[in-house]
Amino acid sequence: MFRVAVVACLVAMVMGLPFDAALNSEWAAYKKVYSKSYVGEDETLRRIIWEDNLKYVQTHNLQADRGVHTFWLGMNEYADMTLDEFVSQMNGYKIQDTPNFECGHYSPSNIKVTDLPAEVDWRDKGFVTPVKNQGQCGSCWSFSATGSLEGQNFRKTGKLTSLSEKNLMDCSVPEGNHGCQGGLMDLAFEYVIKNKGIDTEESYPYVPMNGKCKFNRANVGATEVSCMDIESQSEENLQKAVAMEGPISVAIDAGHRSFQLYKTGVYTEPECSPVNLDHGVLAVGYGTDNSQDFWMVKNSWGTSWGMDGYIKMARNNRNMCGIATKASFPTM
Repeated sequence: MFRVAVVACLVAMVMGLPFDAALNSEWAAYKKVYSKSYVGEDETLRRIIWEDNLKYVQTHNLQADRGVHTFWLGMNEYADMTLDEFVSQMNGYKIQDTPNFECGHYSPSNIKVTDLPAEVDWRDKGFVTPVKNQGQCGSCWSFSATGSLEGQNFRKTGKLTSLSEKNLMDCSVPEGNHGCQGGLMDLAFEYVIKNKGIDTEESYPYVPMNGKCKFNRANVGATEVSCMDIESQSEENLQKAVAMEGPISVAIDAGHRSFQLYKTGVYTEPECSPVNLDHGVLAVGYGTDNSQDFWMVKNSWGTSWGMDGYIKMARNNRNMCGIATKASFPTM
């Protein structure tokens, strides 16, 4: 898609700008709201991409209003990017066929799913920090890991402490993670276990780039004893874990324009893969909306994306986007 956009840009420069003049004020407002500034030909390219995404959003939402879809799209800070650009910069979950480290296997009690609460939202109970923003860096895995660590640490201490993604990015390279170039939540857990702690966000603040490890034991905000993997592709066991354990790290297939531009509603995507996962996020609860079961999922793309940074992903719908394929959480 990016190559197509470049060709379109060259055509535009030869034949004149093929922009919809009626959108000029909206384009100007978009740039102002999201502090966008383009130089030279990039202005033309970004306008073409933005208008194409706007048409996609409008067409989808008209269909959603007619009941064709269960979710709506919106023009967020990523609406000036092609899908190829977006995926390469934002989605950093890297599957390993033969990982060097594995968490234990989660064995939930004999409780039946029907005995679980109909709705769970750990945000209401103080387990979840505010939505963060990874910037244009494939560090999603570190945000997913800190999210579940923060929840378990709150369960243990009664104090919600924001933990350092940058600590994981810079220091868990020996375990197999690669900072902005991607990683795995389980390998982040391995690092925290071996390192006997992770620093606080305040002491080791986030910047969207790789760097040298600056861990300081005096600034540890949480420790970890072990971690647990949930049975792959079992939404039933994932529901048990979310209900009984707290926020859970999950990986999904987020490589779709419908996900890039998601705004609200229960997300379903027929092209989603249950096994080709590329993005780490955090399941913080579940519920039902207009007879549609959903997982409440915290993302790390800032509050302009989705429902103030969250998405309702379809639950009990053939493991939509692989949400139950690689789920895990730490124990303390």
